[in-house]
Amino acid sequence: MAIDIAVESPLQDEVRGLIAELNATLLELTPPEFCFHMTAEQMAEPDTTVFIARDNGEAVACGALKRHDDGVGEVKRMYTRPPHRGKRIGADIVGRIEAMAREEGITRLVLETGDRHPAAWAVYEGAGFSRCGPVLDYPDSQWSVFYEKNLSS
Repeated sequence: MAIDIAVESPLQDEVRGLIAELNATLLELTPPEFCFHMTAEQMAEPDTTVFIARDNGEAVACGALKRHDDGVGEVKRMYTRPPHRGKRIGADIVGRIEAMAREEGITRLVLETGDRHPAAWAVYEGAGFSRCGPVLDYPDSQWSVFYEKNLSS
């Protein structure tokens, strides 16, 4: 398995397909008003960097770093296609996001994920994230689980 992870544009057709798959998956598990999607166009804005994992050229996973004020970075749009799950691709993408955040002087990473995503929780907890209260402007709801990681130490 030759998995390559690189910063790529989310505006490619293949990446748009991956994002659409992610959105559809989230809508199966969470009410639409508690799904906090970003469009490919939003992901292409200068405050966001998108990582794409490819298996022999095929886009199989994604994740993004969105920058906020006050040294806060947000892990967004994490998704691995089902046939590629369990291979640590998500963990590798989170590692790339954290490395970029550290290089840029971001002092805290945060994220919101769903209450029905135990595989995602395992990735974040394995990367040293801790559960916390609501972050940024996300509403506190039964559908959300929040994580944070201090990068300043």
